Amino acid sequence: MTIHPTVTPTAGTSSKHWEAWFDGTAVPNPGRMGIGILLIAPDGEHREISTPLGKTGCNNEAELHALAATLELAQRLGTQQLYINSDSRFVVDCLTGLDSTEIEPLATLVAQIRQQMACFTAIVLRWLPRHRNTAADRLARASLGLQEKFSHKKKRRR
Repeated sequence: MTIHPTVTPTAGTSSKHWEAWFDGTAVPNPGRMGIGILLIAPDGEHREISTPLGKTGCNNEAELHALAATLELAQRLGTQQLYINSDSRFVVDCLTGLDSTEIEPLATLVAQIRQQMACFTAIVLRWLPRHRNTAADRLARASLGLQEKFSHKKKRRR
């Protein structure tokens, strides 16, 4: 298993890789948690998941649950190579070794996710800005009955 926090897939990479985007939300923070997942197969088929977790917690816990569910789905579908995209700096940094947490239940979730990741032959985990994770964000928010966030461009004064 390899984990690369900032590697970007390039043209000509193996056509066997799947790509995933995930997001978790907690409303309020801490509060009700929901997750959203977009998984794209090598043939381009899209799978979307939007589900409430039925419990409360913080946004970082929701993000970790979303990643765990992403890995579980990918594993069930027979995925071996997976590029994972997240707008959670906390999740990416904890799982690539740039950061850690002692907070329960976060530390337990991180350990469980590391075990899940070991089942894949290749994992690329990378952070991306929130505006590039809109599909997963939309799904996570929808799981809690929330409307999609729209970007608010500042109007220039004349």
